[in-house]
Amino acid sequence: MSRVDALDRQIIAALRANGRATYADLGRQVGLSASAVHERVGKLESSGVIVGYHAVVDPSAVGLGVTALIGIHPTDIADDNEVAVALAELHEVESCYRVAGDESFIVKVRVSTVDDLERALGRLRRIPGVARTRTTVVLSTRFEGRPNTGDEEGDVT
Repeated sequence: MSRVDALDRQIIAALRANGRATYADLGRQVGLSASAVHERVGKLESSGVIVGYHAVVDPSAVGLGVTALIGIHPTDIADDNEVAVALAELHEVESCYRVAGDESFIVKVRVSTVDDLERALGRLRRIPGVARTRTTVVLSTRFEGRPNTGDEEGDVT
């Protein structure tokens, strides 16, 4: 699928709001038959637009009440790919973003306690290529994972 049209964006938005919606439910929301929605969703999946479905879990409910954003400053000879691979091996790292600026990466870490955060920072700082880190502890989350399906004015290609 080379283009995502307005109906596809509506279907994507509906699935992001409720990934367990039936094709009939989706069809009612976007004005298509269940079979037409099924076909469109199949194309979105096979083309890599939809890459998976997952449960959204309250981190505190599973004992992960401390969230931190950690900026990673590289050494002069750091290999970003090697650093990224090492970051992926840390189970506390939930998300990793390659960024422009003084930092090479910003990672989101979730842990149970501040002591666990301190231990995770120690492991992170020992990764070859990491010169130093800058940590921001999240006090509260106003919103997260908000659906954004692209440009509402025109087609996304």
